[in-house]
Amino acid sequence: MRSLKLSFFIIILSINSLLAQDMLIPINKKLYDPTSDAKVEIANAVKKAKKEGKHVFLQIGGNWCGWCLAFDKKVKSNDTLRKALEKNFVVYHVNFSKENKNLDILASLGFPQRFGFPVFVILDGQGNRLHTQNSTNLEIGKGHSTQKTLNFFNNWSQSAIDPKNNDKW
Repeated sequence: MRSLKLSFFIIILSINSLLAQDMLIPINKKLYDPTSDAKVEIANAVKKAKKEGKHVFLQIGGNWCGWCLAFDKKVKSNDTLRKALEKNFVVYHVNFSKENKNLDILASLGFPQRFGFPVFVILDGQGNRLHTQNSTNLEIGKGHSTQKTLNFFNNWSQSAIDPKNNDKW
């Protein structure tokens, strides 16, 4: 009986430890700001990206979107993904909600909401749209694939599309 209690205690302690690890990076339920002026913020991101030799990564969605919040948590809690994103992109979260749908911005980006949410748009340092990514292509099971997400980040970095880095083909 004593060993059964000890086993039960160890199991509970292990489960609690696993849950605590998952909670280290909490989901940011205020990731998207419906009061933000997306046009101004995107212009600022483009200016910063140009100065830093990066691209702009727009994550479009809303605080209502579980997949949007889960993607953000995945990237922030995974050192490899976080570093790849920070190295190559200036990030801005474009709000889409009943309070502010940013339809003028979405129209200027080619209506990316047609893919659902989250949806990702890559801009260059001039503000030109380079790519729109349907997030379902990055999913695996009930989450996002680390490898698919890393490939996406790397394949749309500024160095990946620089002609100097692609002359071997």
